[in-house]
Amino acid sequence: MSTEQSALHSLDTNLVASLQSQIDSLQIRVKELAAENAKLSSQLAQIDKKMQGSDEDTKKSETGDTKTKQNIEKVPGYLTRIMNHHCKRYVALKVMYFGKRFYGFASEAQKDPTVESEIFKALEKTRLLVGDKKESQYSRCGRTDKGVSSAGQVIALFLRSNLKVSGANNGIISEAKHEDEIDYVKVVNRVLPDDIRILGWCPVPVDFHARFSCLSREYKYFFWKENLNILAMESAGKKFVGEHDFRNFCKMDAANVHNYRRRVTLFEMSSTDVSYGDNQLWVIKIKGSAFLWHQVRCMVAVLFMVGRGLESPNVIEMLLDTDRIKRKPQYTMAAEIPLVLQSCEFEHVKFLCSSDAGEALRVHLVNECQTYQLQAAIFHEALLNCVPTSDDQILQHNGGTKKKASHVPLLSRPTEPSYEERRAKFCSSA
Repeated sequence: MSTEQSALHSLDTNLVASLQSQIDSLQIRVKELAAENAKLSSQLAQIDKKMQGSDEDTKKSETGDTKTKQNIEKVPGYLTRIMNHHCKRYVALKVMYFGKRFYGFASEAQKDPTVESEIFKALEKTRLLVGDKKESQYSRCGRTDKGVSSAGQVIALFLRSNLKVSGANNGIISEAKHEDEIDYVKVVNRVLPDDIRILGWCPVPVDFHARFSCLSREYKYFFWKENLNILAMESAGKKFVGEHDFRNFCKMDAANVHNYRRRVTLFEMSSTDVSYGDNQLWVIKIKGSAFLWHQVRCMVAVLFMVGRGLESPNVIEMLLDTDRIKRKPQYTMAAEIPLVLQSCEFEHVKFLCSSDAGEALRVHLVNECQTYQLQAAIFHEALLNCVPTSDDQILQHNGGTKKKASHVPLLSRPTEPSYEERRAKFCSSA
């Protein structure tokens, strides 16, 4: 055997010895992990046994047992998988929220707080969540943006149930019965922040999907009339009704959305009973089967240009003609705070709310309204005590007004890339 062959033989021998040593270490580690697993399984079984009486604790919490409430608050992060022995049912929840402080509804943006993250915290805190978010078969009707509110958002997921069912159904309650069920509205609202509330719940089939089962959505947009031409805005807004290509009235997502045709079934404008001085609060109501990203805010932005006399009502028809105008003109969409997802319509879904939960909900919402009116009164007092500025005094002496910024007509503005241009760029970089 040559010197080189001898060295290779020695290297192979050392490698085999090293691998055998690693295998022996891994086998020892496997035995240690098996023992640790058995120990943890035993501890988990003991915890599971203790939680068999949690149904009775929930009933006490629903009758206002403050001691149970304190115990729940001491366990902010329980293991949802230990709740799997409970019966569960698939339910839809109707949700309202005031969106000003939230980074939108959905929690995928990795920014907190979101409405969705607060709801799941409450469901964990009340021990209603069965499994994690994925296991709960969670769906939502819409994902409103940062600052947008809702009076009728709908979500669906599996929640723990007080009702009993045979093991053949995997613990899933499929009947529509709601007597003796957990008062979901009362239990969850007790731990939600003040700007989120559950308005009702409804048992739904397991194939229900909050987004794809929705028949229509209705949005409202509030605004102060000021000097807007309401008749011109109404004339322009009626042109939205029907099925159109709304790519010039949205934020285009060419990577994921390829069909920009949407059907608007209702457009209305009306005054509210709220006013400030001589200024009346108005509301735009828009209803449709589905909406594109930022569609309503873009529609309202162009309507405001029409209302100020900066654009003709016919500009709506022109922008809806995507054969003629393939690129969206650059313009700033309307503010997010006045926008409200008012309602989501479904077939055979009737939301329930107990009398106790309903009364508590009404008291809470009245208190919130009074709080905001009180804040408005304080700001009004500050307004009355403002000291006139030098600019105000100069205007009063000269009887003049500040010069308005010049308006560039929409059809003369720089444009965004078309859908085809975006797709071509996306495909070339993929």
